[in-house]
Amino acid sequence: MLTVLAAATALATGSPGTAPASQRTSDDTIHVTYRGHVFTVPASWRVVDLEKDPDTCVRFDRHVVYLGTPGSRQNCPADPTGRTEALLLQPTGAAGTDVTENRTAGTYRATADRIAVTAAYGQDRTRIQEILRTAGLNVASARAETVAEAPAALAVPADATSFRGKGFDACTAPSQAAMDAWKDTSGYGAVGIYIGGINRACAQPNLTASWVQKQYASGWRFIPLYVGRQPSASGGSCGSGCAAITDAAPQGTEAADDAARQAAAVGLGKGTVIYNDLEHYTTGGAVTTRVLTYLEAYTKRLHELGYRSGAYGSSSSLIQDLVAGADGITLPDVIHFARWNDSATTEDSAIPARLWADHQRIHQYAGDRTETHGGVKIGIDRNQLDVGP
Repeated sequence: MLTVLAAATALATGSPGTAPASQRTSDDTIHVTYRGHVFTVPASWRVVDLEKDPDTCVRFDRHVVYLGTPGSRQNCPADPTGRTEALLLQPTGAAGTDVTENRTAGTYRATADRIAVTAAYGQDRTRIQEILRTAGLNVASARAETVAEAPAALAVPADATSFRGKGFDACTAPSQAAMDAWKDTSGYGAVGIYIGGINRACAQPNLTASWVQKQYASGWRFIPLYVGRQPSASGGSCGSGCAAITDAAPQGTEAADDAARQAAAVGLGKGTVIYNDLEHYTTGGAVTTRVLTYLEAYTKRLHELGYRSGAYGSSSSLIQDLVAGADGITLPDVIHFARWNDSATTEDSAIPARLWADHQRIHQYAGDRTETHGGVKIGIDRNQLDVGP
């Protein structure tokens, strides 16, 4: 993956005559008022009104307060990665107040009178807690987030992650209209979807069980990606903004538990593959040990839960380490390797023919591209899949 910073139009803080409102205080903070609720955030944070700028990409890898509902055609780069403190404040008809937290994914979710809050955090959980308290949200009593499995009618078969041919992945799941346009004109048959993880940068307003079921019925297949903890805070496309692996085996197990919950919530059940996204890193020593321990724990736990394990990474880092350690660890069932050489094949000089040889490979052969099909433009990475049951 490669980080590309997309332009986002910001609502200037303190601008007169605008609603929602933001007001500068005397202590390097601003008050952001949305539907009668006031959030006190650092003055350096941008405030984006999504009603005025519906194409803005809602991302949690930068300090922003997003106000409103994300647009159906967010203009997102292909693959930002990372997590910091940010807020998405959306309208809702719900009454009462409720606060939940997903510690594994670094996210608070809350409802209060007429608003729904998604509060992301990376290294500074205390900061986001303070911001939520300023709006009267009791984070001290937050419940652990629970995610319900999709109804049986919306669950897709296990072959939903099996495909041979070309696919693409995008930071945020495209709208239904975009998927329909691309299905008819793009030549792609699989789509990468970012189902969760503490370093998932983009919001996913379209990614629901109903969306997955509709795409499956239209013939699409899936590359479910979970962007959990990374080998280092600054590796790959992280730009020093990623939550890193610090306690490899427990964190790998926690990632698998959360990945399985998030997959089930969008209708991807047992037998499907969930790819743990591990950005490029410098191999060797403690880093390699951390990565392999983390990924083996992830793989073993997914197997216990009835899922297949996948791993995304660079040919020159993760794949190199997996090949070197192949005889001593439990390998992921499928690999999704990145080598941007514009060669749409699943063979690679770094991968021995004996490994992942039975329809167990995806090659991300090009990245950070923008394509237009059926009049719809999306920032994508390109993939060649050879994945079987």
